[in-house]
Amino acid sequence: MGLLDRHVDFVEALRRAGLPVSLAEDLDAVEAIRVVGLADREALRTAYAATVVKRPRHREAFDTLFDLWYPALGGGPRLGEDEADGESDDDGGASTDGVPSAGVVDSAAQLADFRERLAEELEGGGGDLEALAREAVGRFGAVRGRRPGMQAWSAYTVGTRVRPDEIVEQLLAGLATAPGEEPGGMAEAVRGQGIRAAAARFSALVDAEVRRLTAEDKGAEHVAKHAVRPSIEQVDFLRARREDLEEMRRELYPLARRLATRLARDHHHSRRGALDFRRTVRASVGTGGVPVETHHRPRRPHKPELVVLCDVSGSVAPFAQFTLALVFALREQFTKVRAFTFVDAVTEVTHVFRPGADLGETMAELAASARYAALWGRTSYGRAFAQFAEHHADAIGPRTTLLILGDARSNYGDLGLPHLRGMVDAAKHAWLINPESRPMWDTGDSAVSAFAEIVPVVECRNLAQLTEFVHDLA
Repeated sequence: MGLLDRHVDFVEALRRAGLPVSLAEDLDAVEAIRVVGLADREALRTAYAATVVKRPRHREAFDTLFDLWYPALGGGPRLGEDEADGESDDDGGASTDGVPSAGVVDSAAQLADFRERLAEELEGGGGDLEALAREAVGRFGAVRGRRPGMQAWSAYTVGTRVRPDEIVEQLLAGLATAPGEEPGGMAEAVRGQGIRAAAARFSALVDAEVRRLTAEDKGAEHVAKHAVRPSIEQVDFLRARREDLEEMRRELYPLARRLATRLARDHHHSRRGALDFRRTVRASVGTGGVPVETHHRPRRPHKPELVVLCDVSGSVAPFAQFTLALVFALREQFTKVRAFTFVDAVTEVTHVFRPGADLGETMAELAASARYAALWGRTSYGRAFAQFAEHHADAIGPRTTLLILGDARSNYGDLGLPHLRGMVDAAKHAWLINPESRPMWDTGDSAVSAFAEIVPVVECRNLAQLTEFVHDLA
């Protein structure tokens, strides 16, 4: 692979990982490569990052992909043909530490020697941890493949063999207090912090070496699919972990500010209405009939009224909560916003989103409202639509945009299609926003096709898609 092809593939991998690399930044990176050169790998990394990384949270994904497309030279010991067949010059890979050693080519003496050297390096500040990480993966992390000549590498295997956490505990327990210092003082705490930081760096280097060796055998693209977590904007609401949800909450208000700025800019650029042909022709008389300056009819600013009806059952709840929070953070872009939640009964929660309210408290109140709304315990779109039409029909008018948030799964029950049709007909615009991926539509108890005959269904699985939809809506 040539240098240009490698660069193009690397930039495409960054984009797939959620980094917004524009064409201009792509060209800037090419110029940076030309200026910096390839002799100093860390200088190349820094130049690349300066041209393509915009946000601090994208740096981890960038570093992971950079190590795959521009790997470090060299490596630790790897399994040879004789070793892969289970032959060894030592004691056959037997271990006295209680951990099975199948598939590795080391002896108990080699393992003990390595642990001693690692302990010395961790205690001394970790200046040569990179070489130790390569050796650890090559010697203790190899896993024999299912067929002859096939093998893999595992950071988990390295951890169970070397046990760096145990080494750290021993080092911390053996910290000596210098003369004149009190036990447990600041100096001891600093030394302990240095040992923990070196151990964390060793683990990160082991992970990187495993990825490098795997990429040599299976290709960088294969490793990138599994080794790089998508940016928080690309994480699916329905698959998000607890820490992902917390990061989404932290990102929500900055996202709302960026989106509000973008909307204000777009509205400013779209103030001009349709071309006023008559005024343009009249103005061209002064220039001999040449329409040097065009005239446009003024546009009447319009902000939609918004009604949001949210399914908050089960795993769909985080999607509904984030959508409501984003909509209310942008409430100035709408004339009026009203929000309702349902599982099988409808509850209005507009009052929960007070101006200046804490997002965490707001989410807690919303969750409590959702529990209160679950009278029968199972999602029922039919019962919810019927109740909304009976008690809240006045919320929808000819200027209203209706958003229904949910996965369109009603436990094979009544869908309430006549009530839904009445709601859609009463509104100016209506959409059903589904957080499931399209391949999941119409599987199991999903009734997307039935709803789609009445209201357009839009896929909205993550913050990126949600942002684009709200932008187009406002």
